[in-house]
Amino acid sequence: MHYFRIILGLILGLFIGAVVNGSIIHLGTTLFPYPKGVDLTTLEGMNAFRGLPVKFYIFPFLAHAIGTLSGCLTALIFLKNKFQWVIFVIAYLFFVGGVVAVDMINAPVWFDLIDLSLAYLPMGWLALRSRLAKTA
Repeated sequence: MHYFRIILGLILGLFIGAVVNGSIIHLGTTLFPYPKGVDLTTLEGMNAFRGLPVKFYIFPFLAHAIGTLSGCLTALIFLKNKFQWVIFVIAYLFFVGGVVAVDMINAPVWFDLIDLSLAYLPMGWLALRSRLAKTA
């Protein structure tokens, strides 16, 4: 039964986190449409991403952070405190996705550093702290 909880928590955490991430990215591109020439489906369009104003980086960061946090919190619903390592597996898998995105999308270095250092593993820790505070 424990394996079922672990697998369900892991799969649902990743799924919900990805849905939240994609939804926030979509909201961001709706509120702040990319200028002409920025298209993340082409190499030239990704290179144009680097020169955008700061407002275009807010929603990607929020998507990564809130997506990871929501995925970790979703997994915590199905897990007991002794399976805390699953939360960090989810956060780490989102982090790996972030590293892949950094490699693909030509964002400024400052954004890459902030995104990779604050949006993934700290959100797993925050989710875990919120659960521990609730059960303490």
